[in-house]
Amino acid sequence: MAQILQKKDIQVIKNLKAQGKKIVLCHGVFDLVHPGHILHFEEAKKMGDILVVSITAAKYVRKGPGRPYFDDEMRMKFLSEIACIDYVMLSDGYTVDDIIETVEPDLYVKGQEYAKPEDDITGKIGEEVALVRAHGGEVAYTTGQVFSSTRLINKALPSLPPEVKEYMEDFHFRYSMDEIKAFTEKIQDKKVLVLGDAIIDEYIYSRIQGLMSKDTGYSARFYEKEQYLGGALAIARHVASFCENVTLMTVVGNEDGVHSRILDEMSGNMRVKLTISNQFPTIVKTKYVEANPKRAELNKLFAVNNLPDPMCIDEETMQKFKDVLLEKIKGYDLVILCDFGHGLVDEEVQAIVEHHANFLALNCQTNSSNYGKNIITKYHRANAFTLDQKELGLAFSDYRKSEDELLLQLSEHLQSGGFLTRGSSGAECVEGGKIKRCPALTLQVKDTIGAGDAFFSVASLYAAVGAPYEVAQFMGNIAGALASNIVGNKEAVEKVNVLKYASTLLNV
Repeated sequence: MAQILQKKDIQVIKNLKAQGKKIVLCHGVFDLVHPGHILHFEEAKKMGDILVVSITAAKYVRKGPGRPYFDDEMRMKFLSEIACIDYVMLSDGYTVDDIIETVEPDLYVKGQEYAKPEDDITGKIGEEVALVRAHGGEVAYTTGQVFSSTRLINKALPSLPPEVKEYMEDFHFRYSMDEIKAFTEKIQDKKVLVLGDAIIDEYIYSRIQGLMSKDTGYSARFYEKEQYLGGALAIARHVASFCENVTLMTVVGNEDGVHSRILDEMSGNMRVKLTISNQFPTIVKTKYVEANPKRAELNKLFAVNNLPDPMCIDEETMQKFKDVLLEKIKGYDLVILCDFGHGLVDEEVQAIVEHHANFLALNCQTNSSNYGKNIITKYHRANAFTLDQKELGLAFSDYRKSEDELLLQLSEHLQSGGFLTRGSSGAECVEGGKIKRCPALTLQVKDTIGAGDAFFSVASLYAAVGAPYEVAQFMGNIAGALASNIVGNKEAVEKVNVLKYASTLLNV
């Protein structure tokens, strides 16, 4: 029986190494150990004297919501019962770097499917090899038959909702992971401009204590406050994970620290062009939330914003913004316009974008501050559009028509394909007069705020490089599922996580 070893007890390995023992390291998620893993471990053990097997801690596994299927304790326990393994360790990171630096193996052994760095979705294998060699070790690859824990789990265990499993069994016969990776590589070189309202999302974490003793309002206890970059800022961060050339253009107020904070938190490969207004404030949307004691999803209690009435940015600031936009817009392959209806996109900005964008991805949002006043049909042209069910209903206000009929009507109006997000019912896409559906890929959520923006960001990118809209919808749905498990816009949806989740789902 193998010993489960903590990093603080690594002297045990060092002593064996000092005795001349050759230390071999294998690493993975090992969510469901199968015959391929056993053969891999046995072949690795024959390459040295002591076999150490490490697993990625659950919170760092990037295979989508609900993975790993088995927790850290169960996965380590199972591995510890395999005769050829001597020590089992837990890696606290997205990569195996912490284990390599701690164990300093003489040999780091991977399966043959990792022998070609170009096939690695994470792009980290080359870095792992370099780190092993920097610590005096070498890398080898086993030659046994390749199995897949992910495929076994998808087929044998209730890891996917039935409608998702059925959808993926059909989808994977028409589209492969290699095709998706090819579209992803095309995205990388696109020059993208993100336009839209900048928003700061503020979360006040609290707990309802009851009613006020002398009034009818709620009484709540404050715990903490956090702020995240939202609106166009969040969309630009999602896009920058996929593209090397991203520019964000927006308007913000002159509040202390806002400008520097945005520049500090945006990706290093992004150009940020902020037009500063001395009159219009940076938009802050404050949400009072309460942790749910029985599930991960946050309860939304109340929301407040600082939007001025009317929502009009001063003329001087708008003219500066329009001048820069008109000068630069033609130089971008793709313009992603996120119109939140908070004053940035007036008729003139709309005209500039519609007339000069080479490829226009459009999202025109309805919210409580602009309800019924920011309708997507004010636009006359797009190359791809995204909206939700409520926004589609407001677009034509025709209760006699079905949702599909309205979606087709909007597609004809904008002369483009597009996407309809449907919350827990998934999404629909329209292309060439045909509608295709994709179910919600997960019903495990923490916070749905920002999920639609993540869908819009990623689906637009794939549509812009010529991917079938069904593929773009699938990738957007993945981004939305991942974003719904991130509180607010605390983190961007990362390309590697989207690809890993796509690989998981296609492995049916």
